[in-house]
Amino acid sequence: MNETAAYPRRAPVPRPVLLEADADVPNNPRLPVLHYVAVLDPAHGDLATRFEDMFDAHGWPAAWRNGIFPFHHFHSTAHEVLGIYSGTVTVRLGGEAGVDVVLSPGDVVVLPAGVGHKKLSCRGKLGVVGAYPEGQYADLCRPDAARVAARAAAVARVAMPGRDPVSGHGGPLAKHWMR
Repeated sequence: MNETAAYPRRAPVPRPVLLEADADVPNNPRLPVLHYVAVLDPAHGDLATRFEDMFDAHGWPAAWRNGIFPFHHFHSTAHEVLGIYSGTVTVRLGGEAGVDVVLSPGDVVVLPAGVGHKKLSCRGKLGVVGAYPEGQYADLCRPDAARVAARAAAVARVAMPGRDPVSGHGGPLAKHWMR
């Protein structure tokens, strides 16, 4: 594979989405979700491998290939990046009263620790590469009003990643997360 084929042709500009805490999901009221549209062109090779190569190169080792759970969940111990390599999916971010985002092949979404997410619907066979910053390991939490304060405290302790999973050092993540 051409080494440069794994990386975007242009500097991607994400759409930030800031989600306030709700009664059951802590979300991350200080770090926005970053939605990168069309980071990689699906017409140029194996998107799954290209996402894995890109995330690995920027300090977010690829952890899995699969889909997105069809129930609300979040991670209190790690940030997460998702690269869509097949199918088009509508995801609800932020819990039941959150926002819906459509992700297509070539798109990337960076989820700060604590942000709830759930697959609502899908067209085609959904394929996702998931990754976490080096040294972070995701737990699996479901909405729970009785535990939301403790989980919000855990989310606040999650270390900032050293690099943007799409652009590396100095990428948009630094602008949006390192204020």
